[in-house]
Amino acid sequence: MNKLIEDQEFEGPGRALGYTKACSAASRTIPRSRIKIYFDLYEDASLFDDGTKWSKSGRHLYAMGRESSTDNKKAYLFAGCSSSRLKGSEKQPAPLQGRLEFDKPVKGTYPANTPATREAYLTVLHSVTLAVVKKLGCEGDAGLPEKPVFTEKKWRGEQ
Repeated sequence: MNKLIEDQEFEGPGRALGYTKACSAASRTIPRSRIKIYFDLYEDASLFDDGTKWSKSGRHLYAMGRESSTDNKKAYLFAGCSSSRLKGSEKQPAPLQGRLEFDKPVKGTYPANTPATREAYLTVLHSVTLAVVKKLGCEGDAGLPEKPVFTEKKWRGEQ
């Protein structure tokens, strides 16, 4: 959490420090859960809805946060946070990115890329992201609803 605050203060409003992980969570128990969650600041170039036809690769876009998308390996949730704890965010919301990664099991393959898999990933990522934005004191919970939204959207390149 403090790393997010430091990154926003160092780089200023709307600027991401790069691809350093501001905070992360992973299971320390054995066997590991094979799920990792990271948070950092992002730049607009990190957003997926850039005109690329991502659905060909199995990635689906959802109407949650600034942007959210998932497939059977990773989920992303982007939001903007205005908080007194994030310097400059009162002028331009701090760009927060949550990322959930699922490691390929040693035996077998990734789970099937089904609505149930994608919704499960987004449910976990939404829950953790909502806790982070609440802890940061983001106005209006950074636009995130109390419960995840699974309404799919079309990619700009497919409209």
